[in-house]
Amino acid sequence: MTVGHWAVMHVLLIALPGPTDNTPVLRALEYGVIILLWLFFMWVVRAVWVEVRPLKRRRRRRDANEPTVTGAKGRKGKLLRLHVIRPEDQAGRTYDIGDEVTVGRAAGCGVPIDYDTYSSNLHARLFRLDGDLWAEDLGSTNGTWVNTIRISERTRLEKGDLLQVGGTVFEVGK
Repeated sequence: MTVGHWAVMHVLLIALPGPTDNTPVLRALEYGVIILLWLFFMWVVRAVWVEVRPLKRRRRRRDANEPTVTGAKGRKGKLLRLHVIRPEDQAGRTYDIGDEVTVGRAAGCGVPIDYDTYSSNLHARLFRLDGDLWAEDLGSTNGTWVNTIRISERTRLEKGDLLQVGGTVFEVGK
């Protein structure tokens, strides 16, 4: 290289700006990424909650003309059925409740919910005692819920109660 070339290179190096401090820009980008990760995380939590939360109980007026059945001890009990509310693709199914019925994914269950991956094979038991309808959890992983309350012992069911077994929600009705 000749002296002229060195002079041109020296002028170019002097004319170019020196290194800049990009720390504030990088810090803002870091905070932006963290905020986006938190928003994504909250979106996922909300989506999961919407899928597995128990529904709130719907209040209905009692009908004086409800049909009754006679229990084993001769006392009168209301003829009740389970109506599927959720998931939507199963909504409208109805199951009659006899003296005792199990709910779960097993083939022998009186209320089979083999489509529900959140339920256990033998998830819950519904039975009549002194003319009343009762529900109890059979040691399921995800629990059995009655009107948004997880049950740990037998619980009396009435018309209008919501029974959640896994991801399936039933309404007790006639």
